[in-house]
Amino acid sequence: MGTAENGAATWKSDLMLALLAALLAFALDAWTGFGPLTDAGGDNDNLLRLVEVRDLLAGQGWFDLHQYRMGLEGGFVMHWSRLVDAPIAAIVLAASVLTGSRPLAEDVAQVLWPALLFWSTLFFTARAARSFGGGGAVLPAILIGGAGYHVMGIYAPGALDHHNAQLMLTMASLALLIEAPARRWAALLSGFCAALTLAVGVETVPYVAAIGVCVSLLFVADAGGERAIARDFGLGFAGVAALVFVTTVPPSAWGVAQCDAFSAAQFLVAAVAGIGLAAIASIEPAARGWQRRLASLAALGAVLGVVVAALFPHCLAAPYANLDPRLKELWLDHIDEAQSLFTLLVRNPARVAARYGTPLVAIILMTLRFRRGGWRRQDSLVAALLVVAFVVGAWQVRGTTFSIAFAVIPLSAWIAKWRARAETSSSLGVALRLAAVWLVSINPVWTGVAAAASVAFDKGTAVADGAMDKTCQKKASFAPLGGMTGTTVLTISNLGAPVLAYSGHRVFAGPYHRNVAGNLLALDAFLGSADDARAIVEAHRVGLVAVCPGNVETLTLTRKAPQGFLAGLLSGSVPDWLELVSEKGSPIELYRVRQAG
Repeated sequence: MGTAENGAATWKSDLMLALLAALLAFALDAWTGFGPLTDAGGDNDNLLRLVEVRDLLAGQGWFDLHQYRMGLEGGFVMHWSRLVDAPIAAIVLAASVLTGSRPLAEDVAQVLWPALLFWSTLFFTARAARSFGGGGAVLPAILIGGAGYHVMGIYAPGALDHHNAQLMLTMASLALLIEAPARRWAALLSGFCAALTLAVGVETVPYVAAIGVCVSLLFVADAGGERAIARDFGLGFAGVAALVFVTTVPPSAWGVAQCDAFSAAQFLVAAVAGIGLAAIASIEPAARGWQRRLASLAALGAVLGVVVAALFPHCLAAPYANLDPRLKELWLDHIDEAQSLFTLLVRNPARVAARYGTPLVAIILMTLRFRRGGWRRQDSLVAALLVVAFVVGAWQVRGTTFSIAFAVIPLSAWIAKWRARAETSSSLGVALRLAAVWLVSINPVWTGVAAAASVAFDKGTAVADGAMDKTCQKKASFAPLGGMTGTTVLTISNLGAPVLAYSGHRVFAGPYHRNVAGNLLALDAFLGSADDARAIVEAHRVGLVAVCPGNVETLTLTRKAPQGFLAGLLSGSVPDWLELVSEKGSPIELYRVRQAG
């Protein structure tokens, strides 16, 4: 009875500490005026998610994931999940009832949703740290986790993209799995969270796979302690995968396999893996002896391999293997979060410290722990996810969001150890070491050092006028566009989502890999001659051309085609079929297409 009460008390304590940290972060955001609501910082995904939620509330079907206002006529199908649209839409509806204002309700949702995810992620981080490093690791986890999450910006106001929800669910799955030996339903709930994070977006396949492999190998090593955990995790994983499949995929598409979204392919693999693991753990002959357990799980792995190779071989290719070469050169290769560690080392070495510093320190700590002996099950779980996330981050920098989060767990235990030493010692050396441990564990410290180094080594980049939105990221810059009658706007992909979010227009281009035809059409118009552009404008009934001279994509395209249509507009060569309608000096130059005759 006492153990259960103590367990409940620690949950309440961790929940309240996480809430206090979340409220502090909220207060900091409020003090700065919730800036991201009016300056999206170039994050197209957050804005397009808001557009999706608006479309859903306006009556677009639950199963209809078309973005009708982007791409060629008729739009294209997005690969995102309604699982993220639904709670945001619910907040908007509830806030609309309370405030009587839909715009204000949207602002409430854009602030409240990321804040709730911040709180829950920090709570599960604290739970994982407690199970890993004891009660003394909780406060450090709250502090360094909260600081890291806040500075990374994935929980900032307006952060409606799905990566924050995925991080929360993955951290929840890990924390619950670490606690599973002491809590009856933890493994089942861990399976739930693992399936949900996969359903939200397939970017988390490496982390979900790592969790599944760990559960399986722990079962092989210790059937007595891990058998029920493996069974419950497998059932939870397969059960939620089935529920998500029938509730988010229309029956007409149940036989269609998509590699970039939750579909028949992901559901079948999840169902076979989850049910197979639960069956092996439940059937006595298969679970008797580590050799039989290993052989049974190896057979399950072989079955999964055959299923994927035979039914979904196209999903084994690299994610962007079939992307048009022009889009790879002019779009993908310029996406910051898609760059590799090796690219950053060449182009922006200072940023390497900000994104890879604390995960590398955490990996070194786990290596030293392994060498000292006494390896525990929680060490295996944390180390596996940390290493996998670091490898993903080395491939694409977006993966470092997860590695920075997983690093908090061993780092908080490290801090707790030195805090305990400092409490029993008056040595100045111990105090200095504790201070150093704190400093190298806080990711924003690495970020600050990286920023300082970047400024120190900057060779002559002029400081931009802070009052001028040169890259067209602020809501106010789109106000003139929003006041015009709806039409089709020809603009670069970086401006696609803001045009949809801040106006009633439609666009061709947007930074989404499924929008191939629309993006190529915009490239053809901007890179070709003025006559080529006019032919496209007339064929697709374009009413406006919007140009942002300071945007990096604009500069990339003008360097690619210095004699092209876009370069001509920037140099002042405006064809007679266009007329400038924006005010001189505006961040976005707007040209109306003159009607023939």
